[in-house]
Amino acid sequence: MAEQKTNVMRLLEQKKIPYTAHSYPHGDEAVDGVTVARITGQDPAKVFKTLVAQGASKRIYVFVIPVAAELDLKKAAKAAGEKNIAMVKVSELLGLTGYVRGGCSPIGMKKQYPTFFHSSMEEQETVLVSAGKIGWQIELAPDELVKLTRGRTADLTIED
Repeated sequence: MAEQKTNVMRLLEQKKIPYTAHSYPHGDEAVDGVTVARITGQDPAKVFKTLVAQGASKRIYVFVIPVAAELDLKKAAKAAGEKNIAMVKVSELLGLTGYVRGGCSPIGMKKQYPTFFHSSMEEQETVLVSAGKIGWQIELAPDELVKLTRGRTADLTIED
């Protein structure tokens, strides 16, 4: 089967950033990240989900955290320098990012939003994020991902 190229993959190739594409079977619904990690045989600590939130200032922010973790809105607001932060509605996601829920990638959004990665990413040799389409993930070096998105790392998750 010929590999489907997503815009994310084309962007990485343009910038000469090495990546590995992973596809997984899915229906029309988004599959949760822990399931995606299991299906693709990956450690969930390496698989990251992309969350989009809005600050009190109405600015949009992107938070990329391990799939098994939960975003701590207080820590996210602190990282972004906002009083508070709230998740955007799923219905607003496509208009803001160009992506649908379950296929949201931190790479290649309609606009370059301030992007924050959970600091655990730095411990991984490679990480997986959505390739911009449900059913596809890309694996690449975390420093390349942070550099490409002009992101920063921060402590963003709720501790168990």
